[in-house]
Amino acid sequence: MGAVAAVGPGAAVAAVPATAHGGGPTVDWFADPARSRRPRFRWWWPDGLVDADEIAREVDAIADAGFGGAEIAAVHHSIKDKSVLDTAHHGWASRPWREGVEAALRRAARRGLTLDLTLGPSWPVAVPGLTPDDEAAARELALGRVQLTAGARYEGPVPPPAHAPATGVSRQLLLAVQAARIEPAYSTRKETGLDPSSVRDLTATVTDAGLTWTAPDDGDWVLIAYWLRGSAQQPESGPHSVPAAHVVDHLSAAGTAAVTGFWEREILTPSLRGLLRAAGGAFFEDSVELETDGLIWTPGLPEAFEKHTGRPLLSYLPAVILNGSNQVFTFEAQLTRQIRHDFWETVSALFNRHHVRALRDWAHSLGMNLRAQPYGLQTDAIASAAILDIPEGESLGFKNLDDYRCLAGGRDMAGHTVLSCEAGAYNGSAYSTTWDRFLRTMGGAYAAGVNQTVVHGFSYATAPGVSWPGFAAFSPYNGGPGYGESWGPRQPTWRHLNDIADYLGRVHTVLQAGTARADVAILRQTGYTATGIGASWFTATGVPLGWTHQFLSGPLLALPNATVRGGRLAPDGPAYKALFVEGDFFHGSTPTLALTDARRLLALARAGLPVVLLGAFDQALTPGVPGDGETEQLRDVLDRLLALPTVVRVTDKAAVGDALAGLGVTADVRHATASTLLNAHRATEDADFYYLCNGKHAETVKPPVAAVDHDVTLRRTRGRATVPYLLDPWTGRAVRLARHTEDGDDVTLRVALQPGQVMIVALGSPGLFGDRHGRLPYAVATDAPEVLYADQGLMLRTAAPGTYTTRLSTGRTVTTTVASVPEPITPDRWELEVEDRYPGAGPTRTERVRRTLTLDTLLPWSRIPELADSAGIGRYRTTVTLPSDWTAACDARLELGVVGDTVRVTVNGTPAPVVDRLHPVVEVGALVRPGRNVIEVEVATPLVNRLRVTQPAVFGTVARQDYGLSGPVRLVPYTRRALA
Repeated sequence: MGAVAAVGPGAAVAAVPATAHGGGPTVDWFADPARSRRPRFRWWWPDGLVDADEIAREVDAIADAGFGGAEIAAVHHSIKDKSVLDTAHHGWASRPWREGVEAALRRAARRGLTLDLTLGPSWPVAVPGLTPDDEAAARELALGRVQLTAGARYEGPVPPPAHAPATGVSRQLLLAVQAARIEPAYSTRKETGLDPSSVRDLTATVTDAGLTWTAPDDGDWVLIAYWLRGSAQQPESGPHSVPAAHVVDHLSAAGTAAVTGFWEREILTPSLRGLLRAAGGAFFEDSVELETDGLIWTPGLPEAFEKHTGRPLLSYLPAVILNGSNQVFTFEAQLTRQIRHDFWETVSALFNRHHVRALRDWAHSLGMNLRAQPYGLQTDAIASAAILDIPEGESLGFKNLDDYRCLAGGRDMAGHTVLSCEAGAYNGSAYSTTWDRFLRTMGGAYAAGVNQTVVHGFSYATAPGVSWPGFAAFSPYNGGPGYGESWGPRQPTWRHLNDIADYLGRVHTVLQAGTARADVAILRQTGYTATGIGASWFTATGVPLGWTHQFLSGPLLALPNATVRGGRLAPDGPAYKALFVEGDFFHGSTPTLALTDARRLLALARAGLPVVLLGAFDQALTPGVPGDGETEQLRDVLDRLLALPTVVRVTDKAAVGDALAGLGVTADVRHATASTLLNAHRATEDADFYYLCNGKHAETVKPPVAAVDHDVTLRRTRGRATVPYLLDPWTGRAVRLARHTEDGDDVTLRVALQPGQVMIVALGSPGLFGDRHGRLPYAVATDAPEVLYADQGLMLRTAAPGTYTTRLSTGRTVTTTVASVPEPITPDRWELEVEDRYPGAGPTRTERVRRTLTLDTLLPWSRIPELADSAGIGRYRTTVTLPSDWTAACDARLELGVVGDTVRVTVNGTPAPVVDRLHPVVEVGALVRPGRNVIEVEVATPLVNRLRVTQPAVFGTVARQDYGLSGPVRLVPYTRRALA
């Protein structure tokens, strides 16, 4: 932990308040997280080619490692020859697959785990036996076009689609034929400009699939044909079944009915229904990656568009039709933007109503939740997140933390608890992923609202034709190492995985407690996510100063929580202190606002909510095509809004901070120094929990994050009688902080964190965490390195002699002299025993070869000739001698320096506390003694260095990795003195 984490013998307890969250926890609420709050695995199966005994072993392995469950997914990108999987007999939803699922659920119920199930084989959601021509199958609108010069005559077949139909598509229906005059002034680099007033419907003139038409002589024209057909998309890395599965229409009731009907008919036996209620968690849908050569379509779109906008869709189609993923035509820029907004808003409503909400309601009928990644289409993912039981993001696909903040806004405004993350997928990093990399990635995601981790992933043990160390869903992938790690007993680090699982579970426990708090809500005009687009001022300037924000879209302002009390929006939820509105980043930052949303903003501001608008909102436009007088109505509403004393409009984003200050809005977390410190705040009936992480906005941000060390002020919302505690997610201990300052509702403490490192602070009443220090004095200032509470009372701790001055909260100043402290000890000799991993007699068999070395200098294995290609577990032993006058007043920390990957420490045969993987310093004062002390450091590594030489065709391009204990290792003695 950081600098405030001074932990002395007797100072820490494992107790946690009995009402810290709504589940009625025991005193082990934080120290021993409930299964429901522990991390989960994405569990990849080779369809139904699984064995019940092996499934039981893998469920046991997941449970024994401290995880809370898994998601069963049919994924096998690594297997090129799909015939070896025998999908006719062992495909997804086959009898062996169903029996495997039942075996998994039975074992999970016995072990206290829950299992999630993907809605179809791989992704997107698909149904075996569905054909591309079926009503429920995914549709596309394909484009055909012919350009004509002025006065030219066209006579021939209707222009055919630019792309031939996919295999399996036997029918394509002509939806419409149009003519439009080309307007070069509207053209862009990629789009052909058209005059919207010239668009003509020629559909009625088509005879026997032929068309005759003469272009007027007032310019060049284009004939446009729209063809409706199935897209024939199949789920990723198929086939997964016989008959093959095709992706469903995600915008229609028919598409969802095909999914639920298949489950009801073919999968949900009475026994499986019962097992789902016993050990089922959620149905899961991956990101909505619909692939088409045209425009995603559903037959009900024209009717839905007209109902939504009051205008027919046909004349607008040129502005929205796609060829591949590219826009083809454009009208005048503003009109085109408005048309596309109306179209995708209609699509969004269909997706959320017919797909997300319908699947959620069906899942509930089976006692299950719905977890999904609601992005991939140009739809309002923020609104989708409010519908889902558990929205999910992903560390691979999300560009930065604002992508998570979009989903968190939907979750919190809807009053839900969990935001999940598909975590730890790195391109080309199979069998070389380290847990410190994983933790650095996730540290910032947790600050942005994530509080459940689905680790990517755990591969089933084997499949036909695979090599050691067993089946891996994504490795090899296109000839290389692939996207995801395959965790499990095959990995040397599995030996230490309980430490990681406990850590993640404790973080989840805190971040699922009570309700989330965020400083500011940002109204996003277009509710996309997975875009990497952030917020003016807040993302670049506000967050480094401690501000937190979430994104809302228009539909969230109509939720029951969208009320104001005491100047807070959603006061019983995220309790936003202000609402920020800016131009639409997805459309050139144009200041737009829907009339309905503007009226809601006016009502919220009149109720006392501070509002800041950035941009020319006195001249705002509607995001969609305005109705008669709608623009004037919008500006009238905004004039009334801008006249309110709680509303400020600025034209420069640099002025946003001053505008908030002028409205009396301040952040819950504040620090004068801009830094990489990120935070999340959860409020319960008993405490304010603050999660602090030294992270960064995006994985690609450079330079790398550096250590931080500065004061941080936290706001108390539970009352001024609360005191600060440090909750260590690695050890599970709660420690009363003995050094801080208080000023009204503010508590200020020093935070020192290494890159990626995490600190959790709770502000609760004295004794809440089982400590016995009551309202004892605390240090408000000191030049000593640490002040802490111990059984003996308030103590000073230092590793250097000197005279230290400490000012107490009582106003008294205490001077303490430390005459001497033993010098740090750097061991100069180590005995290293390596358990080296090699391929065994079969793909799941591992040979272990033991090597013993004596080291005078600690080096990574890659620089030790005997270990250059080794992977496995290394046990380092050394002896240190402490002076004979070592007393109970002495303490010690073991600094490990550089170590990779996972690590555990034993001193004199007794395990030391769990090591913070991102700051490997461990308290060993209670374990050392005068005289000779034996220290053992056990390190486990990834497998890639061995795979480089055993499978060079796949892993040979990966550079040899530096693993092992590199140090420098120091045993640093400390002395404790009572502050009398």
